[in-house]
Amino acid sequence: MTVQDPTLTAVETPEADAYRAALEVIAAAEPTVADHIRGELDNQRSQLKLIASENYASPAVLLAMGNWFSDKYAEGTPGHRFYAGCEFVDKVETLAADHAKALFGADYAYVQPHSGIDANLVAFWSVLAQRVEAPFLTGHDAKHVNDLTEAEWEELRQSFGNQRMIGMSLDAGGHLTHGFRPNISGKLFDQRSYGVDRDTEMVDYDAVAALAREFKPLILVAGYSAHPRKINFATMREIADEVGATLMVDMAHFAGLVAGKVFTGDFDPLPNAHIVTSTTHKSLRGPRGGIVLSNQPELTEFIDKGCPMVLGGPLSHVMAAKAVAFAEARQPSFADYAQRVVDNAAALAEGIAKRGGRIVTGGTDNHLVLVDVRSFGLTGRQAETALESSGVIVNRNSIPFDPNGAWYTSGIRLGTPALTTIGMDTADMDDVAEILCSVLQNATPTTTGAGAPSLAKFDLSDEVCNTARTRSAALLAANPLYPQIGAL
Repeated sequence: MTVQDPTLTAVETPEADAYRAALEVIAAAEPTVADHIRGELDNQRSQLKLIASENYASPAVLLAMGNWFSDKYAEGTPGHRFYAGCEFVDKVETLAADHAKALFGADYAYVQPHSGIDANLVAFWSVLAQRVEAPFLTGHDAKHVNDLTEAEWEELRQSFGNQRMIGMSLDAGGHLTHGFRPNISGKLFDQRSYGVDRDTEMVDYDAVAALAREFKPLILVAGYSAHPRKINFATMREIADEVGATLMVDMAHFAGLVAGKVFTGDFDPLPNAHIVTSTTHKSLRGPRGGIVLSNQPELTEFIDKGCPMVLGGPLSHVMAAKAVAFAEARQPSFADYAQRVVDNAAALAEGIAKRGGRIVTGGTDNHLVLVDVRSFGLTGRQAETALESSGVIVNRNSIPFDPNGAWYTSGIRLGTPALTTIGMDTADMDDVAEILCSVLQNATPTTTGAGAPSLAKFDLSDEVCNTARTRSAALLAANPLYPQIGAL
């Protein structure tokens, strides 16, 4: 059985009552699952969560996922389903889309994607449908792909695979779904990458423009998973327009900063991109899922065909949770939250830098901090494991021009959305930096059996680990996770 923190007490709130009742029902069917759910909550309450792609959703968002919307098939779009009985699915999907449009200033929102990769696939195939398939059908006097002959269909299929994409390189902070070979996007598109300047580690827009002029992509992707700076989307749109490319922005990581109006003007993707994708968790604090937004009417009819083009049946229960999360993000308090996320990231970066850590790009404009742990004599894998053993949860990450590759890496990626959600401020971030650096400064790489420096193993004393855990516990006690739920 899971042992809860003995300092926690039971509380009498609607949220606590709901979760206690839910766990009782689950335990009656499979007690081990209920125990593991409690264990996950205990873990999250006892660790400093610094993974940039994670956050804490509200109890309302979490509860909205556990209901009978899960039982309904609803392929299609509101008012145009392939199944009967979708009255309330239509209403909740429309509500989620309306909240998303108002939140981001978008003319159109598609809330069905199950994840970030699904949202990106919907976007890619929507662009292919608009720019490749539709002109082909018109040229062959056909209304639908089923109207094509076998020879015509083969010609169209081949043309799908001959399209080009440009995205940010992985070591510069790009994402696998932006056209890289291990992902389906890399198997679909002929892809080239833009990186960052070797000296500044910033995006070189002149270099992006030169690559675009030479390669002439159908799609130019902007967005990142591990770049600690803003991207000028107005400049990216100018580049895309010059070469006739569709500008797609993947804002999965920084959607909360867009929603909270921290990123505005040239740094807001919505006024600048043809199509925008995002996850709904991360800095947006919603359920795990995806979304596609656009202000381009010529794209929306193709985006609406995400199911069955790419997606399976919509997850109606998750769309309900998205509606709740978007409603929460429309509250004035969310803008304050988004600004505090950025302030906390800057404070965390400063705290690590003054203790000897090298911060990639020299700082941060957003929610994440990328640390070159070679400044501590470690690889990313060593740093990640050492911190986990001390109750600090991060992920190892490549840095620009990383000599250690994508597995061992030379960096760790840190993010402040989760700790900001539970109430930590800039002073707390300095304490977090001290905890983190105390572990990294005392972790010592070992050698392999052949006498070479190990890229994975290290020595770290129990005393250092225990001290870090004690200091983390004090911070977490002052900023408890889900206090309205209490002990379960």
